[in-house]
Amino acid sequence: MSVFFNFLIGFLAALIGVIPPGLLNMYAAKVSMKEGRKKGLLFSMGVCITVMLQTYVALIFARFLDMHPEYVDMLQKVALGIFICITIYFFFIAKDTRRQLPEGMERSKTNRFFSGMFLALINLLPLPYWVYISITFAGFGWFQFEQLNLLATVFASGLGTFVMLAVYVWFFRRKDAPKKRKGINMNFIIGGITAIISVITFFKIFNDF
Repeated sequence: MSVFFNFLIGFLAALIGVIPPGLLNMYAAKVSMKEGRKKGLLFSMGVCITVMLQTYVALIFARFLDMHPEYVDMLQKVALGIFICITIYFFFIAKDTRRQLPEGMERSKTNRFFSGMFLALINLLPLPYWVYISITFAGFGWFQFEQLNLLATVFASGLGTFVMLAVYVWFFRRKDAPKKRKGINMNFIIGGITAIISVITFFKIFNDF
């Protein structure tokens, strides 16, 4: 039963985590519109492989924290610095997601599977996300850190991510879809989320003093 709970938590957490429009899901939609659904799904598969690897690394780290709660306070301070840096990056450094892809990139013959893996690799948000999810649910007794349970969660994270990316690939197949998000820079949304997390973490650290 514990394996089932790990799988369910992993699937739902991955599904919810990919719902907000971001770099990966919107790029999958763009690939689908420019090169077809098959290329979009191939890109999504590459993303899922990297997400599963990131999930496993995060869960191993979370298991260590679960066994050594004395490190949690230090981790909060490190996490605060990381989230502040991520916020600054997405607000001031990252390229505007509203920009059209250069013509050469749209015609590129690059394997979409590996491009999906690469883009997911530079997206580090799943690491703190899965640490937070696993530690939180473990506190309620709903998440276990045994190896079989972790593998179930890793597989579920890849499956949940692929399902939501596939929804983007199919839904944004319509030609009028890009016009609806023309004025939205998704970096601001991601930066806003990390800014909120930074503020919450800061007050948590402040209250512990």
